[in-house]
Amino acid sequence: MADSRAKGAGFERDIANALRDELGIKFARDLRQYQQSAHGDLVTDDPAWPYLLELKRYKDGPIGGSEAWWNQARIAAEKAHKQPVLIYKYDRQPVRCVLMLQGVRADVTFIDFCYLARERMAHDAMF
Repeated sequence: MADSRAKGAGFERDIANALRDELGIKFARDLRQYQQSAHGDLVTDDPAWPYLLELKRYKDGPIGGSEAWWNQARIAAEKAHKQPVLIYKYDRQPVRCVLMLQGVRADVTFIDFCYLARERMAHDAMF
């Protein structure tokens, strides 16, 4: 049986690297998440980054992730004045991302999330 903490930490590193590759922004694991509640899993020093990222890696689970995971992301995002994003992966499934789009919670692919993040940051930089 895999160590769940190691599995989660590995997933966080993988997503940090994938985000860097897709967006050109460096992310790091937020180790405060183990010491305090209401922190995301990855942080960046880019002040334009509008999201708080909550990551989950499990064997299986519901489409869209669990409601508890979303609530965890939402509460931490409110505290940080960011938009919540839940990034999750089940065994033998692609990475999925849950975020609010036009007031509706949407479940999109990782690549689609990166596209949306780039567009959001470009739009925000204009205003």
